[in-house]
Amino acid sequence: MTALILILAAFFSGSLPFSVWVGRLALGKDIRDYGDGNPGTFNVARAGGGKWVILALALDFLKGAIPVALANFVFHLDDAALAVVSIAAPLGHAFSPFLRFKGGKAVATVGGVWCGLTIWEGPTMGGIFLGFWFAFINESGWAVILMALSLLVYFALTNLTPLLLVVWIGHFGLLVWKHRAELVRPPTLRHWYVSWRS
Repeated sequence: MTALILILAAFFSGSLPFSVWVGRLALGKDIRDYGDGNPGTFNVARAGGGKWVILALALDFLKGAIPVALANFVFHLDDAALAVVSIAAPLGHAFSPFLRFKGGKAVATVGGVWCGLTIWEGPTMGGIFLGFWFAFINESGWAVILMALSLLVYFALTNLTPLLLVVWIGHFGLLVWKHRAELVRPPTLRHWYVSWRS
C-alpha cells in the first residue's frame, strides 16, 4: 500500500507544471508560445525569464528528487517499487494531466530523480555530460541523448546496480520519445568547433 501511494504521489508531483506556472505568475506569459512550445525550463528562459529560470529549474528538479528520496531513504522501498517511483515522476512531467497530457521533456525532473537515488553522483555527472555535449552539438535533443548514454557508461565503469539500470532504461526511453522530433535529423557540430578544426 505504501509503495502504491508513493508511486501515485511521484506521478502527481512530477505532473505539477511549475515552469508554466512560473511563466504565468512571474512573467505574465505562456511559455508554450516560445521556442519549441515545450512547457519546460528552457522556454522560461526564451520567454525572458531571467532569474525566474533558476526557480523553474529548481522546482522541476525537486519534484523528481523529493518523492524518490522519500521512497529511497525514508520508506526504504524495495528495488522494484523504487524503480517504478523513479520512472513515475518524469512520466508525470512528460504527460501532465494539468496540461492535457502534453507535458515537457522531463530533463530537469530526470535529474532530480537521480539525486533522489544517488544524492550527488547522478545529477552532477549528468550535468557535466549535458554541458559537454551542448558545447559541441547543435541539436539539444541529441545532446540530451548523448548525455544519457554517457551517464550509463559512467555508472557501468563505477557502480551500475540492477536498480539504476532499470531506471536508466525507463528514463532513456522517455527522453528518446519526448525528443523524437529532433532525433530524426543527424547531429551536427557547433560552428565554433567546425571553425577551430578547419
